[in-house]
Amino acid sequence: MSDYIVQTTAGRVQGHEENGQIAFLGIPYAKPPAGELRLKRAVPAEPWKGVLNAGKFGDKAVQFNDGSCEGSEDCLTLNIRRPSEGEKLPVLVYIHGGGYNTGCASDELYHGKSFANYGIVYVSIQYRLNVFGFYDVTGYPGCGDFDSNCGLSDQILAMQWIHENISAFGGDPEKVTIAGESAGGTSMIALMAAPAVKGTFQQVIASSALPECFFSRETAKRNMDIFLEGMGWSPEDLVKLKDIDAYEALKGNEYVAKEHQYRNPGIFLPTVSVDDLLPERPLDAIAGGSAAGIRLMIGTNLHEGTMFVHPEHTNFPNSWEMIRKMFEENGNTSGYQKIKEYYEKGNGIKVNGVDMAFVDFATDYAFQMPALKVAEAQKKYGQVWMYRFEFMSKMAEKTGMLCSHAMDLPCDFNCPEYGFSAFVFQEEPKEAVDRIVKDVHLRWVSFIKTGNPDSAWPQYTGYKSPVMIYDRETHVEQLDRTELMDVWGDMRFYAK
Repeated sequence: MSDYIVQTTAGRVQGHEENGQIAFLGIPYAKPPAGELRLKRAVPAEPWKGVLNAGKFGDKAVQFNDGSCEGSEDCLTLNIRRPSEGEKLPVLVYIHGGGYNTGCASDELYHGKSFANYGIVYVSIQYRLNVFGFYDVTGYPGCGDFDSNCGLSDQILAMQWIHENISAFGGDPEKVTIAGESAGGTSMIALMAAPAVKGTFQQVIASSALPECFFSRETAKRNMDIFLEGMGWSPEDLVKLKDIDAYEALKGNEYVAKEHQYRNPGIFLPTVSVDDLLPERPLDAIAGGSAAGIRLMIGTNLHEGTMFVHPEHTNFPNSWEMIRKMFEENGNTSGYQKIKEYYEKGNGIKVNGVDMAFVDFATDYAFQMPALKVAEAQKKYGQVWMYRFEFMSKMAEKTGMLCSHAMDLPCDFNCPEYGFSAFVFQEEPKEAVDRIVKDVHLRWVSFIKTGNPDSAWPQYTGYKSPVMIYDRETHVEQLDRTELMDVWGDMRFYAK
């Protein structure tokens, strides 16, 4: 790697030294998905002449964030950060979250500096979002030329690029861990089931994933119908997506975000669709051995639901009437009463005006119960470890967020000084912050480098398995989730 210049399959790239590490930023792995390539699956990058200066992050994907439109369609880039020395190093590929609507790989949290400090080649990727990446318009008049699952195709092409090129950056293509949180964690479940990436990774870390969150053709259509309403279009107008200004299309996307939860409570939109890239629902594919041999670390946070039980902002119901409708829409009418009785056993505690029963319902329905299903399916084919993040900072308790969704991210990345992290930890003594960050991050590092997060952490064997509990005193605890899984049974959502 002379003068930090690396030869890739598309051309040479120039890296830059940063505090003893070498960073290659904004490397295009696909052609810009604009013009004729809008709403088409990812196409490998055009080879370039000379040396590409990989000195800055690429543009984020088009998105609506903090009240304004931002980003570019020319967003399909990846970033690589490695130690200054070493060959055949373990690799971590990280896919960011953001509900398939927002997010970017250039966020400071995702720079991956601590992983490189531990001798790991760190890769982060960008992919298309919202209507450009995760809506399915293929069944509408004049839209036969469009593709479904464009965002998933970006992730697949990026994984193929990494497999072909990472050895040139000092990484070992046979020692690749992929990881993600929230929508990124859900992408982990999709990639475990996607035939096109088989052999490109050996390990998975799925944090706060939503493993049931995958469109059938019917749920995809329900999403598009609301989008049409938001744009003021008829079905015949959808062909305009080929030429409309990218930011203008976000108008319909934002309308979906604000309206659909009242019509489809509990259903996350947008998401990945079942199609030729993903021939089966991922849970079914994994149960059939699609990820045979893959080692999996999977877990959730104790109160994932506190972020989601405000339907005016998110997708979750906060009344039994909305939950009843959610069950009816998905053909689970017989299970509703049993679920209601199970969650009404609580003591009526309210957090920020919301009954904790609905927080627990949201946590279990979207995160904990499906994560257990994934672990149960994968244990037949590979080693599985489960965790639960329970550290509740003083600030999180004070604000009513409790141990919510995304609270673990600062620990995953060993980045307690990051803006969001600083808020979460601001009233905590330094020794408490250092301890929980170290507890989580070093187990990630161990898993990535050795294939085992902790010799004292037993593998998952069933609903009564010991689980790693990340808390003020991290420990292994045997949790019995048998009753939880009996109550939920084999109920499916997104099925219609």
